Amino acid sequence: MSVRIHWDKVKIYAVSIIIPLALGALVGFITSRFMDYDTLVKPPFAPPSILFPIAWSILYLLMGISYGMLKVDGIAEGSATVLYFVQLSVNLLWPVAFFVFKWRLFAFIWILLLDALVIAMTVSFYRRKKSAGLLQIPYILWVLFATYLNLGIVLLNYTNT
Repeated sequence: MSVRIHWDKVKIYAVSIIIPLALGALVGFITSRFMDYDTLVKPPFAPPSILFPIAWSILYLLMGISYGMLKVDGIAEGSATVLYFVQLSVNLLWPVAFFVFKWRLFAFIWILLLDALVIAMTVSFYRRKKSAGLLQIPYILWVLFATYLNLGIVLLNYTNT
């Protein structure tokens, strides 16, 4: 049995994966000198800071795979693409608000917007291709956990909001 590589599909997946990973890395690089997570009072179950780049790399990879699945099948039109890029933009701006500007309360409101967008994107992906939507469940769970952390940090460090 021979395996035939469809280079167009490979390119679609490569671009779909590289975009969120590269943008996430860029934002991580920009915000890294402003990171103060380890100095904040954190709520229970707050993970160590080393976990965040690992988790986000996995989530950006899953985002890219899901979007690539839709692109390869020619079903990434309309609201799916809009929701994908809007949520990605909101996602990438959150650490700027939280770490660079130290707008903790604003960042909490912003992440609530991100929660809604990620859920809407996931539903949109799921309706087009079940597996593409299911791959976003870890993203939903992580962003909801990040929302909890953000709120906890606001409440426990209220003088810095």
